[in-house]
Amino acid sequence: MLRYFVFALLALSLSIPAFSQMQQLPPSSQGPGAGEAPPRYDQDRDREKERDKEAGESSSRDTKIDISPPRDDDKNHPTSSLAVSEAEADATDVSEFHPFNPQKAAKDVEVGDFYFKRKNYRAALARYQDALLWKNNHAEANFRMAQCLEKLDNPDEAAVHYQEYLKILPHGPLSGEARKALEKLKGKSATASAGENHP
Repeated sequence: MLRYFVFALLALSLSIPAFSQMQQLPPSSQGPGAGEAPPRYDQDRDREKERDKEAGESSSRDTKIDISPPRDDDKNHPTSSLAVSEAEADATDVSEFHPFNPQKAAKDVEVGDFYFKRKNYRAALARYQDALLWKNNHAEANFRMAQCLEKLDNPDEAAVHYQEYLKILPHGPLSGEARKALEKLKGKSATASAGENHP
């Protein structure tokens, strides 16, 4: 019972100041007085500018920042102009940006897998190549590309992509298959080169 009494007393003590403040506010139906304009931000800003001009200060919007070098800059830093010119030359060396979108790369791999299952190796290869455009170190796209190239009788490029897969994921889920495929491709290239040497 004492708790309820203390709680009620606390609530009453907090509500009295709020109630007195509400009594002091004009009713919301009452607008600005006769001849008074509603307060506006623009008028307040204009008043601040007038005060700043009278005080000899400028507002922040009118302030111009001087970014020119100091007078003795060439004397104190003789190699700075060389550093600036080198930095500008390096900035122009960038000739190409590569897009990066792992979601699109994953989608291209998924579509490539669809074509691969249907034995349309050229279409699958194109989708895996697109995946590598979106994410150039996509391990699965490299592995699948190598499989397509192997099916399309391009063992040298297939070996490059198997090796790329192993470079990205040396202990990945497909690393065993990649190693076996590389050994098989090395065996094929060795027999092919031996067959070329003998007439």
